Amino acid sequence: MTQPEQLDETDSRLLHALQIEPRATWQDLAPVVGVDPGTLARRWHRLRSDGIAWSTGYRPAGQMAMLELECEHGQLQAVAEGLRKDREALVVDYSSGSRDLLVLAEADDLQAMSHYSVDRLGQVAGIRSVRTHLINELLMEAVSWRLRSLSPAEVHRIPPPRPPRPRAAKNVPEDLETALRDELGRDGRAIVGGIAARTGFAAQRVSDAIATLRSQGRLRFRTDIARTYSDWPVYAWYFIEAPGKTVEVLRKRITTIPEVRLAATTASRYNVILAVWLRRLSDVNRLEIALTDAFTGARIADRSVVMRIDKHLGRIIGPDGRAVGLAEGHVGPSSPMASLPR
Repeated sequence: MTQPEQLDETDSRLLHALQIEPRATWQDLAPVVGVDPGTLARRWHRLRSDGIAWSTGYRPAGQMAMLELECEHGQLQAVAEGLRKDREALVVDYSSGSRDLLVLAEADDLQAMSHYSVDRLGQVAGIRSVRTHLINELLMEAVSWRLRSLSPAEVHRIPPPRPPRPRAAKNVPEDLETALRDELGRDGRAIVGGIAARTGFAAQRVSDAIATLRSQGRLRFRTDIARTYSDWPVYAWYFIEAPGKTVEVLRKRITTIPEVRLAATTASRYNVILAVWLRRLSDVNRLEIALTDAFTGARIADRSVVMRIDKHLGRIIGPDGRAVGLAEGHVGPSSPMASLPR
């Protein structure tokens, strides 16, 4: 497989801006990025059509867990492909080390997670074992990770989401909220007029509902980038054992480590799990040393480099890291595209 071309400066600036406010208008972003709105629209269309970047609307997660799966010989790909249909399996990674697959899962509550990890996965042919690490708290989410292509002053110029109109309804009906989750799960930048035409709701109601759900914390947006097209093509997980005091230090300082995309505390042997993006494979050990030096008493008990991402937040990811389609079961009226935290 040939090495993909890197994003150019304008692409990176555009994507950084969309990481900050995924639904910003091209008119708002043009003076920040430094090119005209039409150029931004064309570039985003190309990036999204090629699967290099995409935006997603989602609801904050319920009970999350990291699942380590070991598979029977010859069954790895079949198991991964089967998990694509499970709405609970948000992320499915082929990984190195002592596990075959790492699955970031989400369910409504602890009982539902137990049902998924014990009952559902216990019946999947080809899975030899499942180790479940229940997540207590997300210290940092990947939605906060940035390309760092814009200056702080430029970042400050990106307008925040607009608040609801004073006359907007304070409560969003369930059928409208469900329709918005479906539409925005497919495309976080879907235009209001298009959503209205497809769902039958008035455009003003759609616009008001999006603003209301965002203000209430029931709807969030994120822009993702194929890591192979960024300057951080190496993706790894660290499993850390740390004393309680060290966890509190980590809680305050983890956002200062630019490689970290996700940090979570867990109720398991590993009480902290990190997902990181790195520039080169040799940085796996270098970051490990930096982490243990910075957080006294922490011990990295294990680590896994991701060989390939199979599924990420409802999207199927191809061998070169690009999004190639939507996973079955993650769209449609009964689907909670609902819960996409990472």
